[in-house]
Amino acid sequence: MPLTRRRDVRPASEGRCETAAPHMIGQSLMDPLPHPSRPRRPVPGLVSLLGAAILAVALAGCGGGSAHTVTTTTSRTVTSTSTSTAAQTTTTTTTAASLPGTGRPTITIGDKNYAEQFVLGQLYLKALQAQGFKVNITENIGPTSVVLGSLKDHTLAMYPEYINVVLETLAHDRRSFKTLADAVTSGQLWAARHGLELLAPTPFSDTTGVAVTDAYAAENHLHTLADLLNVATTLTIGGAVQFKTNRSGLHALLEGYGVKPAMFTPLAVGDEYTSLDANTVQAAFINTTDGELATGDYRVLQDPQNVFGYGNVVPVVTQQALAQEGPAFAATIERVDRTLTLNTMRQLNNAVSVANLPPATVATQYLQTHGLLGPLTPSDY
Repeated sequence: MPLTRRRDVRPASEGRCETAAPHMIGQSLMDPLPHPSRPRRPVPGLVSLLGAAILAVALAGCGGGSAHTVTTTTSRTVTSTSTSTAAQTTTTTTTAASLPGTGRPTITIGDKNYAEQFVLGQLYLKALQAQGFKVNITENIGPTSVVLGSLKDHTLAMYPEYINVVLETLAHDRRSFKTLADAVTSGQLWAARHGLELLAPTPFSDTTGVAVTDAYAAENHLHTLADLLNVATTLTIGGAVQFKTNRSGLHALLEGYGVKPAMFTPLAVGDEYTSLDANTVQAAFINTTDGELATGDYRVLQDPQNVFGYGNVVPVVTQQALAQEGPAFAATIERVDRTLTLNTMRQLNNAVSVANLPPATVATQYLQTHGLLGPLTPSDY
């Protein structure tokens, strides 16, 4: 089933767009787009972990649609110290380390205009810089159709995309796939025909889902979407208005599980969790990597029929960039991606969209904490 992203005014397959997404980043978590009137609930301990000083950072909202390019380069030095015991003197020598990105052509990577993408973009940027690559980043690269043109004319070398968006929007392949591997294989075939390559998928998958409060789930013994059959006659489900008619909403519940809720309540984007808290709806269509889900107050019902499809990120890279930058380029990105579990992305999104921390700060903290800024090892290739 196609993915509908909650903060996007574009078609469902285009991804979500934050109405006020700050350019920020945190440790190991994620959320959709912030809503101005929506109370936010940071993960306990997260803000204190990153430090009170971070909260003073001025945050910039996502602008009116123009792309913003930041050019940054880094180099690393290694300092060695030797001490002469007899003379009791110390000599320090600093030499430039040989990094895999040293001397490679400057490249431009990009991300789309919402919190999760800002996080991913900054994670890749800083990890690549740590390996000596010269990297520009373009934030808010535009809708998927525009991005494809940028890849083809080589003004963009890489950006994070979701496998279902690759298939539905780029490859125009709306088939249902039994496994993630099948979906990625189909996407790779399309990519190869266009001078592109899809890197390995992330562990996390960001798709539409149905959430209930943890208390409601416990009271009604809800674990999977099929369990909603037991409460359907009294169930009010809410979500963005498109879920009433599109394939990823009520239609998916009925087709996949035979669930027909008693009522559908249209909700303004961003009001899903406050509506659950107020019990104006008992279930809501959400994104499975929403930052609010890191609080533990809500339960996303399992989807054993996979009616919402696969939303794993597969970084899209031009074959030209892979050839020019060498094997360490893809290895650096995939080393980061291997750590991005569902819970990790929820926490990163919580840090950015809920706690309002800068994506760059969140990314740096996460990479440092997980040892992802150090040298690559043979196992990374």
